[in-house]
Amino acid sequence: MAIKKVGVLGCGLMGSGIAQVSAQAGYETVVREVEQKFLDKGLAGIDKSLGKFVEKGKMTAADKDACIGRLKGSTSLDDLADCDIVIEAIVENPELKKETYAALDKIVKKEAIFASNTSSLTITELSMATARPKQFVGLHFFNPVPLMKLVEVVRTILTTDAAFNEAFAFARSLGKEAVTARDNSGFIVNRLLVPYILDAIRAYEEGVGSIEDIDKAMQLGCGYPMGPFTLLDFVGLDTTYYITEVMFAEYREKRFASPPLLRKMVLAGRFGRKSGAGFYDYASGTPVPFDKRS
Repeated sequence: MAIKKVGVLGCGLMGSGIAQVSAQAGYETVVREVEQKFLDKGLAGIDKSLGKFVEKGKMTAADKDACIGRLKGSTSLDDLADCDIVIEAIVENPELKKETYAALDKIVKKEAIFASNTSSLTITELSMATARPKQFVGLHFFNPVPLMKLVEVVRTILTTDAAFNEAFAFARSLGKEAVTARDNSGFIVNRLLVPYILDAIRAYEEGVGSIEDIDKAMQLGCGYPMGPFTLLDFVGLDTTYYITEVMFAEYREKRFASPPLLRKMVLAGRFGRKSGAGFYDYASGTPVPFDKRS
């Protein structure tokens, strides 16, 4: 089955990015949100993002208009009925995801592929909420979706070769580099990244170095674009904490367990950039490590 029409569930940060790259790649795209206000915010974000491409000469104004023309917003699941693939990018709540998939399964045509953008939940668990587990895959995009090149394409023990190959080809058609991942919590990237950033927190707790020095050491010593604490603030401490809970529940290994400091930061509402404070304070415009505050 050739993919011609794409459905996206969720028009938040990830969903809007997925909808944007889909429309940019020439696909008719329907993005669905639960409320109009969230849909309007997401679509405005897409328009702004495309506008930046035009400003930088990476896209013409005509191409932007054509892209917007291929994009439709909706608050109804029914508008996804004739999509060839539906990519879910809603909140990381397994019960809500399964409830949504179960409802969607009765609406979307039987031959369509279902995909989840989850970064930590197992695809098999989500697929069992539907009558099409053989046509279920993971498509894990990275933030910001329009700029990040990688997509992890995840197959379960039930996914057919045909469904997986179609999803893999679709990811590449978006201009992304696709890698194959098994259906283990965290897939490839988070399976390796999460223990690294948790170890950075433990190193700080143990007095190995300051927040700023650990960041600088990993950035300059390993050539990383940003240090672990800057990365944590960018991803979100609450998001990271949730991922660690899911991964520790699956693997039961200490390296996936959340350090005490991360839990305290989340309890204190220090979620990172999105809350204005995490391991760094952002109130002054210049990030200040919270261990250097006056």
